[in-house]
Amino acid sequence: MSGSPSHPPEAIGEPPPRPARALLPGDLRLATLPRFERFVLTAGGLGLLRPAPGTWGSLPPVLLTVAMVGFLGPHWTVNASLVVLAVAASVGCVRFGANAERASGRKDASAVVIDEVAGQAVALLALPWRVPASPADWRWNLVWALVAFLAFRAMDILKPPPAHQVQRLKGGLGILMDDLIAGLYALALTQIVARMVLPGVM
Repeated sequence: MSGSPSHPPEAIGEPPPRPARALLPGDLRLATLPRFERFVLTAGGLGLLRPAPGTWGSLPPVLLTVAMVGFLGPHWTVNASLVVLAVAASVGCVRFGANAERASGRKDASAVVIDEVAGQAVALLALPWRVPASPADWRWNLVWALVAFLAFRAMDILKPPPAHQVQRLKGGLGILMDDLIAGLYALALTQIVARMVLPGVM
């Protein structure tokens, strides 16, 4: 019998295994949620991208709008689609948001970006799109999509009243409402620029 002390396998050259929870994206533990809930809350996985997951989560409404305006021009279905997207994202956030909080242990986990989808859809409503008959029309439409995108990201970060305050609401409603308010601020700002400022410049 050898006098050398026995060592557990991990002590011989290999570190001990890390807990499974530490291996999950962003340490948010959202992988414990059912796959469909995780898909909805992260907007198809965009919330797991880094850096700036909120920026990634804001892209689907922008891309949808640019694509629809490119094919249809200023058609009523553009605004209708944005309303449907905002409502669907809001329902998903309210329905599954509390589960995300319990799984992640945080009030508004950064990987949860379905609220950004809803807010960005609001910010893109009723803009003065043009029929894309020329490169100038394409440029016009892209500028307004970009202005609405940047306005929403700014409002989502700054969270002017009452956006910051409504985050205290429980569950998915607290996750969602600040982004909807940020979307309304961004919509108002973008409309002011669209109707009063840039038409004389572009």
